[in-house]
Amino acid sequence: MRAASRTHIGNVRASNQDALIVVPGKYGLYGVADGMGGHKAGDVASQMAVRVLSQELEKKKPSEALLRSGIEKANLMIYEEQKRNPDFSGMGTTLTVIWEDRDRVLLGHVGDSRAYRLRGKEIEQVSLDHSMVAEMVRDGVITAEEALRHPYRNIITRALGAEDTVNVDILEMERQPGDVFLICSDGLSEYVRDREMRDVLLRLSLEDAADELLRRALEGGGRDNVSLVIAEVTA
Repeated sequence: MRAASRTHIGNVRASNQDALIVVPGKYGLYGVADGMGGHKAGDVASQMAVRVLSQELEKKKPSEALLRSGIEKANLMIYEEQKRNPDFSGMGTTLTVIWEDRDRVLLGHVGDSRAYRLRGKEIEQVSLDHSMVAEMVRDGVITAEEALRHPYRNIITRALGAEDTVNVDILEMERQPGDVFLICSDGLSEYVRDREMRDVLLRLSLEDAADELLRRALEGGGRDNVSLVIAEVTA
């Protein structure tokens, strides 16, 4: 894969609690972690998730079992760290990653950071939001449009570090040359609609698209950290 990435503190936050995974190579690993917690706890959680998972999967052939166990190990280490250190109490992080194999791409996902796939001219969210409003939409309680304005839209139902175990979503997708994956924190998806993402990805190069998506998120409000990785499947 070829990849471009951006992370930005946003317009109002005092620190950037997002972290990126960009590990190119034969078995490329790309993703976003969006930390939460007081003081610098969110920074600690997201950086721990990125570091642990990268170390666990480095130079290994992709498998669902390895991806799941790597994310589970990151979860346990974050959980134990916040139990040891009172300053980090309550910290956690989302984690959404893709791992490239020869003929498939694996998705590992916890939280509400998102993974999209552009195939041809159609964009699809391939991750499932672990959030209160997403569950309400799936249950038919509110509409997708209502979810965009719901006061609880930022409350997530799963995160690394919240408990000593975590339920990890794993999805296997066929690898097709030309596919473009966008992994992002909610600082992007909150302000840039799916159709805008599609149009930008179709129109611009990876680097220019990364700049444009970041610009739109910041100009749209930028009240959160903004992080994204765009990865294109090559032949």
